[in-house]
Amino acid sequence: MIGYVTIGVSDMEKAKAFWAGLLEPLGASILMDMGRIAFIGEGANQNFLAICTPFDENPAAHGNGNMVAIPAGSREKVDEMYARAMEMGASDDGAPGERMPGFYGGYFRDADGNKAAFYHMG
Repeated sequence: MIGYVTIGVSDMEKAKAFWAGLLEPLGASILMDMGRIAFIGEGANQNFLAICTPFDENPAAHGNGNMVAIPAGSREKVDEMYARAMEMGASDDGAPGERMPGFYGGYFRDADGNKAAFYHMG
């Protein structure tokens, strides 16, 4: 149902390096880069993450309650991807763990404060 999610960033080069580098082990890369917006994913016919400097030219701001959740495929991969995010400069917003029966997730924020999670169901 969701085609893509867009998050605002203040430094496109830094954000592209972070998000493309972070998601590379899951098969993602920058699919299209149009200067103020870049699309990162596995392929043109897949869901993807867009990062952009805001169109209205106001500063990028993260939303309270907004979050991008990325399936990791296993609990071990959640741990691995969360650790990778931390190594790449993300800040912790909830270390990997079981949040409810059958849901395992690790939460972090990028340099602009955008919240994201790697998760596994089952």
